[in-house]
Amino acid sequence: MSQVAVEPRELITPALSQKEKLPHYVDAAIDFIGGTAGGIANVYVGQPLDTVKVKLQTFPTYYKNAWHCFKQTYTKEGIARGLYAGTGPALMANIAENAVLFAAYGQCQKLVAFGVGKSGKVDDLNVVENALSGSCAAVFSSIVLCPTELVKCRLQAMREMAVTGLSEKQRIGPYQLTRQILREEGYRGLFKGLSATFAREVPGYFFFFGGYEITKAFLTPPGKTKDDVGKMA
Repeated sequence: MSQVAVEPRELITPALSQKEKLPHYVDAAIDFIGGTAGGIANVYVGQPLDTVKVKLQTFPTYYKNAWHCFKQTYTKEGIARGLYAGTGPALMANIAENAVLFAAYGQCQKLVAFGVGKSGKVDDLNVVENALSGSCAAVFSSIVLCPTELVKCRLQAMREMAVTGLSEKQRIGPYQLTRQILREEGYRGLFKGLSATFAREVPGYFFFFGGYEITKAFLTPPGKTKDDVGKMA
């Protein structure tokens, strides 16, 4: 009768994930850099659509639909000065948002894990707990997103007003506009719409991170952990 080999206890104890072995500041730095890279990619892929969105919201009577706005912008202003207008402020907004969001998300996961009695082990969090971590992180990202997004949208609106002849063209950039807002409205002027930003971002990222975790769990092969899922997942 063959004997069954008994594995040492340390070999069958689930290993800590790589993130849990890292110091908190290293973990946060990795998430910060990853969020920065994601923000840059997001801008260069989505900026033309964001330009169209802002134009439709600001001047809804000038365009029939999004496709008409896209064609008119491309025909009259081109790619760099038209569809990609405001890329600088958009980069600042998205880099700030994503860098802070993902750095805060990792720390919020650990905070939630301690709060629910899981000893700070983020791998033990369920979908709802990860989603709550995302909502918590969105509070911090909203604070840095609000002023940068406000400057971006105002610059886009000012450019559209100049193109349509509603106002004279002003040679003003993000830095000059920020100084103007601070001079005329104070620091509170940069945070106009913060409550609306919270109302959008906090529940939005609950479903964003919740959906991400559900998808990752669905794609995890039987008998393996979420860390074993390939990069494409």
